[in-house]
Amino acid sequence: MLRLITGIRGASGFGSASTAEEVTDGVDATALTVIITGGASGIGLETTRVLALRKAHVIIAARNMEAANEAKQCILNENRTSRIDILKLDLSSLKSVKAFADNFLALNLPLNILINNAGIMFCPFQLSEDGIEMQFATNHLGHFYLTNLLLDKMKETAKSTGIEGRIVNLSSVAHLVCPREGIRFHNINDKNSYQDKVAYGQSKLANILHANELSRRLQEEGANITVNSVHPGLIMTNLMRHSAFLMRLLRVFTCLLWKNVPQGAATTCYVAIHPSLNGVTGKYFSDCNEYKPSKLARDEVLARNLWDFSNNLINASQKIIDK
Repeated sequence: MLRLITGIRGASGFGSASTAEEVTDGVDATALTVIITGGASGIGLETTRVLALRKAHVIIAARNMEAANEAKQCILNENRTSRIDILKLDLSSLKSVKAFADNFLALNLPLNILINNAGIMFCPFQLSEDGIEMQFATNHLGHFYLTNLLLDKMKETAKSTGIEGRIVNLSSVAHLVCPREGIRFHNINDKNSYQDKVAYGQSKLANILHANELSRRLQEEGANITVNSVHPGLIMTNLMRHSAFLMRLLRVFTCLLWKNVPQGAATTCYVAIHPSLNGVTGKYFSDCNEYKPSKLARDEVLARNLWDFSNNLINASQKIIDK
């Protein structure tokens, strides 16, 4: 807490006051192709801008194509040499996730970095088109499916280029506010017991568990890809539109704990491209430094159960789509 308030730098040399530009200063990302989900707004947009500034080729994966085009143009107005493309992606729809992956793979581009950034927060209860609670569907399952669909391309790129691939899952300190058992496997869609903040925390816990389990599997396989999760910090963005009044009220009493957008994107950018993290995998970062997440987030059995549960949900949904 003291580090967050004071901005004292940690072992990495960076801290809560560090910005995305600062933590990537001097890093040449010319050889890197990056996909950023939700890269058209909030900290996703700042992540896109800074990685493009460092000369990476960035693909914005966005649900709102108009906003994505505006974001692209805004970045190009600042830096005409930026390499940015946009592709449509609605993470709440497994059909859309599959279409995005197919469209990207058809471009025959390499893929070095996948940043699973997009998300929704504290929304009223609703089911996705696949019949899955919306926060879990969007924040976790869509990213889980997308990552699986792009993983072979990442392995191929890492092998052919010799450049380490990196996957970054945006989680949150909110993973602490989750069901007692961690993930409600048996009543994930129960409307009667639904609590928006607990459901959000559950989805953020799932982001860490997914990163940890994927990291374990890739290490066993010997793949040259790291997987880590990050907490960006408290930032007022459109993500909080379902609870804007509550968040503004909270901010009055916790003003010292909040970050601006450039600070909020710093940890993502640091974990995505900083050379000091070569070979570092299965970790959780906050304020550009490694932290220990909750006990549930470190539960290997829970992570494996979530992996199987997620695959079963996807397989069940695909059978319905194929009918």
